[in-house]
Amino acid sequence: MGNALTLRPLGKTGLQVPALCIGCAELGNMPETFDYSVSEEQALTTIRAIFAGPIPFVDTAASYGDGESERRIGLVLRELGGLPAGFVLASKSDRDLTTGDFSGAQIRRSVERSLRLLGVERLQLCYLHDPEHIGFEKSMAPGGPVEVMRQLQAEGVIEHIGIAGGPIDMMTRFVETDLFSVAISHNRYTLLEREASPFWDVCQAHGVAAVNAAPYGSGILAKGPSAYPRYMYGQASEDMLKQAFALEKLCQEYEVPLAALALQFSLRDPRITSTIVGISKPERLEQTLALALYSIPEELWLKVKDVTHA
Repeated sequence: MGNALTLRPLGKTGLQVPALCIGCAELGNMPETFDYSVSEEQALTTIRAIFAGPIPFVDTAASYGDGESERRIGLVLRELGGLPAGFVLASKSDRDLTTGDFSGAQIRRSVERSLRLLGVERLQLCYLHDPEHIGFEKSMAPGGPVEVMRQLQAEGVIEHIGIAGGPIDMMTRFVETDLFSVAISHNRYTLLEREASPFWDVCQAHGVAAVNAAPYGSGILAKGPSAYPRYMYGQASEDMLKQAFALEKLCQEYEVPLAALALQFSLRDPRITSTIVGISKPERLEQTLALALYSIPEELWLKVKDVTHA
């Protein structure tokens, strides 16, 4: 399947991953976030397909469905007798979604619950997730989330620590501590948004593997602006909609799926190690690979710059 499936080093972790990573947020059944539900039966069928498929990099989080994504993945892993050889399974430690507690003690509870739900003895890669809820200083405070994650790493519970969050200025500060091996930015590097571009340079400078999540802007660049006029889990701005319709028209002229253009925008950036694409149905695996391989003329890439704020 070409370069999208070629394994490459995940920064300095020693792990090998492809340019595509399967995101499992939708599989946690989060209708308030994604505007649709995913039944347990559909989720389990999809997860079985993922672990039988050609993309050996899977991403989830404690907060996805408040443990539901991890629980469903764990059911399938138990069926399989453990994580299939060659697969890298990443999760994220989270605040308590009910109380908002984001203390070091809560991070330990979060990781312990993830181990229990997934049915694994250790996490290959675990990110501190959405620290914008308490900010950089509290995250880094003595006894706080980062210190506890480093303790868990020293205990062998977590192999590699990553950072995953929103605000780019905050994410940059975390990467500059040199305490993290991998960093995820989401919805900030797409055909419609370039805010994360300088962040990828910071990751490179610090030897941190850069992972780009949500190349479709959570749906608008996959389903199209008419069908799904939402960006980053909310209504898209008029400016973004205008750009999205212009991109859609360009793609129609060149007979290229808008989703292929959106996905390959991330895949073709050499600074990005892997791109996370969420899926909710088994057939999305093959469709994602087809989009990654779709032939896009260079002329179209040049015209993209004319209709977006590149």
